[in-house]
Amino acid sequence: MLDVSGFELTHEEIDILDHPLVGGLILFSRNYHDQKQLSDLVRHVRSVTRNDILIATDHEGGRVQRFRQGFSKIPAMGSIALKFEGDTQQTSYLCEQFGWLMAAELLAFDIDISFAPVLDIHGVSEVIGDRSFHQNPEKIIQLASEFIKGMHRAGMSATGKHFPGHGNVLEDSHVAMPIDKRSKEEIFGLDMAIFKAIHQQGLLDAVMPAHVIYPQVDDLPAGFSHKWIKQILRQELDFNGVVFSDDLSMQGAVQMGNIVERAELALDAGCDMVLVCNDPKGAAQVIDGLPSDLELPLKSIDRIKRLRKSASADFSTLRKSKDYQVASKVLDQFYAN
Repeated sequence: MLDVSGFELTHEEIDILDHPLVGGLILFSRNYHDQKQLSDLVRHVRSVTRNDILIATDHEGGRVQRFRQGFSKIPAMGSIALKFEGDTQQTSYLCEQFGWLMAAELLAFDIDISFAPVLDIHGVSEVIGDRSFHQNPEKIIQLASEFIKGMHRAGMSATGKHFPGHGNVLEDSHVAMPIDKRSKEEIFGLDMAIFKAIHQQGLLDAVMPAHVIYPQVDDLPAGFSHKWIKQILRQELDFNGVVFSDDLSMQGAVQMGNIVERAELALDAGCDMVLVCNDPKGAAQVIDGLPSDLELPLKSIDRIKRLRKSASADFSTLRKSKDYQVASKVLDQFYAN
């Protein structure tokens, strides 16, 4: 999965998106000017790619929302319980409504998935912060489950991140290599327990491992670790959804070698799809550097196909629906209170 530079595709981007190894595109704020432009861009992407490409974005709410003008302003997940602390019924209802609203709007523009929700604990990590639902694992399980149910009701698959948990390291893996020195028992009993509980409800369609090292479990960052992905996630937790690498251009990944080596290591560790973002030269190097006859296991291909959206209403039709009017009113009332 790679990205593109602006509002329209360049000739070079059309060529690279049509490469057999490219299975996904992630959109950022720089790719959004207005709704018509977004529709045209997505339509163009679909028309020039030989693969049934998966189109994604990061649309969690709060400070991580790529499209703003014309889209609903989804609140940061951490602000929901903060505003209605102790009111379990209200916070659950709000999370389900906001999960539906976020997903329904993206689906109306033919975007398959948002990399959401964040399942990390609101701990010492500033890069996570109020992107997390709560500091209490049980509250996170409750609220994130409702958010995912809303996404599913809209027709969107959910991606839990950042497995097994990024909330208890201070460093930001975008610019550093975080190391979580806690015991295996603490990591499994707190952070990973969230992923396990939500998966056991059948709600997780995909996960994104953290660029974090947990030395009491393995010396490699989770996204490059056979132990974390193949043994713990696949075998012990019996997870059969998609595993996305986090962005291989992030600082938390660079110690694993050059960009091609990082992609090879992530795929070998068990990732189904690797992300290379904000680095067009690196994306080209990965495509040129991986074996030309590289074939994903059929299991990986099937998993990825399950994430692709089914038919959904366009935005004009969506806005007229009762569900949309209810969710929009709920959102307005949230900000009014």
